[in-house]
Amino acid sequence: MTRYLIVWCVWILAAVLPLKIDAGAELRNSVKSELTTVVYPNGTRIQVELADTDEKRARGLMFREQLARERGMLFIFSEPGQWSFWMKNTKVSLDILWLDQKKKIVDLAENIPGCVGEPCLQYQPAHEATYVLEVPAGSVGRQKLARGMQLNFDLPRR
Repeated sequence: MTRYLIVWCVWILAAVLPLKIDAGAELRNSVKSELTTVVYPNGTRIQVELADTDEKRARGLMFREQLARERGMLFIFSEPGQWSFWMKNTKVSLDILWLDQKKKIVDLAENIPGCVGEPCLQYQPAHEATYVLEVPAGSVGRQKLARGMQLNFDLPRR
């Protein structure tokens, strides 16, 4: 009896494990994003994922366990607006920078904690922005970033 139970368990694991691996690969591939480099006024360079579709903007940095100091996500909008952000299902603390069409910082919010429960606060700029940059919490202070500063980055041609 024990022998049959072991064979049955092995068979079940052999059938289910590849499905879990494939599902994880599909999820990773579905949210893959292009990268670009953002250059801060002091010359520091970071690599950012581009959130340039509704799906990527909606997912943002949700479910990430960590975000390296030199990484971030750049949200790209087709028109300026007072784009509000919330941290639902976000596990890492972030700084958020809102940028105008000329890539100047028009507003920022620092050390925003992640939110895995309800309700999650919303963060909205005082001015319209075309781009929003999310970076690890503490980046604004470390890089001495402030409103009016110019960031530089190139976007891929479509």
